[in-house]
Amino acid sequence: MENKRIVVKIGTSTLAHPSGLLNIRRVEELCRVLSDLKNAGHEIILVSSGAIGMGAGKLSLPHRPEDTPTKQAAAAVGQCELMYTYDKAFAEYNHTVAQILLTAADVDHPDRFQNFHNTMRRLLDLKALPIINENDTVATEEMGIGDNDTLAAVVAVSMEADLLILLSDIDGLYTADPHTHPEATLIAEIPALTREIWELAGGSGSSLGTGGMSTKLQAADICTQAGCDMVIANGSSPSVLYDIADGKPVGSRFRGKKG
Repeated sequence: MENKRIVVKIGTSTLAHPSGLLNIRRVEELCRVLSDLKNAGHEIILVSSGAIGMGAGKLSLPHRPEDTPTKQAAAAVGQCELMYTYDKAFAEYNHTVAQILLTAADVDHPDRFQNFHNTMRRLLDLKALPIINENDTVATEEMGIGDNDTLAAVVAVSMEADLLILLSDIDGLYTADPHTHPEATLIAEIPALTREIWELAGGSGSSLGTGGMSTKLQAADICTQAGCDMVIANGSSPSVLYDIADGKPVGSRFRGKKG
């Protein structure tokens, strides 16, 4: 297994039950597998959704909030819960986590982005495991990055990662929407983002999250242009990360352009 710098993005629908409450068994398995990959010599960066969804669950809201103040309140509550959970789970395997919350301004402003980059490099040097999320408590629709697929791609490119893995509630990119077309087949290898591939992107996915296939293809575009591979895979069994890190065919792999 060649040592790599790997960015793993996990979506709300993978982290939480439909109620919005934490899927404890899955999160514990995710942290165990990521810890093992780190023990094997990989550098791991985790981009984690889930703050708003978990906050909504903890506040006993009947559904994901739609207005900005309630979203931000839910994010403030959920972010505490999320980081407490990660800190506790990774500590069992002797790994130290670090929290970084970003807004679009941090990404767009050259000096702020350089500060982020320098901090990330130092955290990796110190063998910490950075956990990144958009700062939903202050970001609004107009100010925000928009979704964590895009955020993960920006992080992967800025940190010159070898691989970005998007763990979702779908197995990968299909020839048609598998929910409505049972005959649809998984596309295992995407050497280039052709017009036909773009046309396969449907609408948004889970009611708990914000991303759909279109945001994942946008993330693939950002990554592959910079020469970084990206994989979309089903996060229901985090142990698939072992095979993905080994380069085995899991989900849909978008090949980075080698210039």
